Parts: sequence; structure tokens; C-alpha cells
Amino acid sequence: MNLLERLFKDKLAAASLAVIAATLLIGLCAPLLAPHPPNEANMELRFAGASWKHWLGNDHLGRCILSRLIYGIRPSVLWVLAALGASASVGAVFGFIAGYFRGKTDAVLMRICDIMLSFPGYVMTLAIVGMMGAGLTNILIAFVVMKWAWFARVIRTAVMQFADADYVKFAKVLGIGHFGIMARHIAPVALPELAIVASSAFGSMILQISGLSFLGLGIQAPHAEWGMMMNEARAVMFTRPELMLAPGLAIIIVVSAVNFLSDALQKAIDPKLMIAGKRAEASADGNAQELRRKEVASPG
Repeated sequence: MNLLERLFKDKLAAASLAVIAATLLIGLCAPLLAPHPPNEANMELRFAGASWKHWLGNDHLGRCILSRLIYGIRPSVLWVLAALGASASVGAVFGFIAGYFRGKTDAVLMRICDIMLSFPGYVMTLAIVGMMGAGLTNILIAFVVMKWAWFARVIRTAVMQFADADYVKFAKVLGIGHFGIMARHIAPVALPELAIVASSAFGSMILQISGLSFLGLGIQAPHAEWGMMMNEARAVMFTRPELMLAPGLAIIIVVSAVNFLSDALQKAIDPKLMIAGKRAEASADGNAQELRRKEVASPG
């Protein structure tokens, strides 16, 4: 049974994957799916309720909330995914180099990683944004700068587990180059670890960029972003709570789907976790049956 079959066998994982895929597709096709331009202001529709033309109503400038929610997928999810891919790629390269060659190369790269990881990620992101200025581009740069060391450590540990395997030594004897060994024999067994860590980091990065935008450090007006939409609706959160509800629910749904998919991916890749989960389910079923037997046996 391959990885996709294991994921689709888990209904929650399949639903989470469908939510993430639909979100990405909607974000890519935003100009085709959004009913109105996201920055089109119409003061006559200021704080207008839901209607057939504006399904989620209008904000304080009369802009269509649904259109802004759809366009907000791009900075909140798509660009975060791009930053995640960049940081994971950089970390994977340095992790492979450190774990495969070891020695002084490993020592130097790991000391750099130690320095990067010694600072709290959120604090360092705020520091980088403070030095470079507010904006989506600077936040994404901060993500790449801060996250690559984490991925490098994970990949380095995974590579070191397989670098001394007999089939790797045999490949070296046959004269296969270092790059060929890493690509053919080590990458297929080491990269799944990167997929697990990257999927778990994806949700936290979405929360971080939404939080920074909510604080006014992320994407700037009039561009649409979920965190900034919540910031704009903060002034009327008690009189018009639905303005904060739409982007807030979008963040909760997407981040929850990412976290559920990450857990399912970890179980699908690591057979030990799958076996432990089945044992826990069997134990829970056994306890439930025992409890029912006691309830039936008890006359009270």
C-alpha cells in the first residue's frame, strides 16, 4: 500500500487534503472566481449585509468580503507555501551535505544551525521585519532565514541514519558518485522526514503571517490578507462580528486541515505510529465493550 492509499484510507486525512487542495486551487484561480475586484470601494454599500451580489456582505469601505477572502488566500497560503518550499529546499541541501560528508563540514554547518536555532523564531521574525520594514516580502524572507536551519537539522539526522548502510557502501565501491548516491539511495528514505516537518511547519507559518498582518507588520492596505481583514474589522467586532468571523474561520479551517494532514502523513510514513494507533483503538474498543458488559450485568 503506497502513501496516497494510506492517506485516502483515513477519512479525516482525505478530507483535510481536499480542503487544502481546494484552497490552493481557489487562490490560484482568484481572478476567475472572485465575484468583484477585491479593492473596489463603494461607500454606498458600507457595512452592507449579505446579499445575492455580496454573499458575505461588505466591509467598512463597501468592498466585497467574499472577494477579499478569496484573494487573501494568495498571501496567507500560497506565498507562505512558496516560502516554506524555499526554506525546506535550502535546509535539505545543507542537511544532505552535513549528514553525508560529516567531519569539518558537518561541524561548521551545525554550529551555524545552532546559532540560528538559539533565537526564538517569532522574536527573530519580528526583529528581521523591524529592521527591513513591514511588508509581505520581508516576512517571507524572515521565514526562509529562520526556518532553513530547522529543516537542515532534520535532514542531517535522517541522512546520517542511512549514510553508513551496506547498500550505500556497496554503491561507493561500484564507483557511483556522491550526488548519485544521495539522489538514488538516500533521498527516497530521508525526504519523507522533511515532508512531515514541512507539513507541521506550514500551519504555524500561516498563523504567524496572519498574526503579523493583524499587528500591521504584514501585507499593507489595500491588498487583501486574512490577518489584515481581521485587523480592519477589529473596530466593529462587537457590532459587526461577522466581519471578523469570515477570515477567522478561514484561518481555523485551513490550519486545522494542515495539522490533521500532518498527523496522518506522519502515521502513514512511520509504520510504528500506525501500529501504535491501531493498538490504542483496539484498547479503546475493548474498554468500551467491557464497560457495556458491566452496565448490562449491573441491575441498577
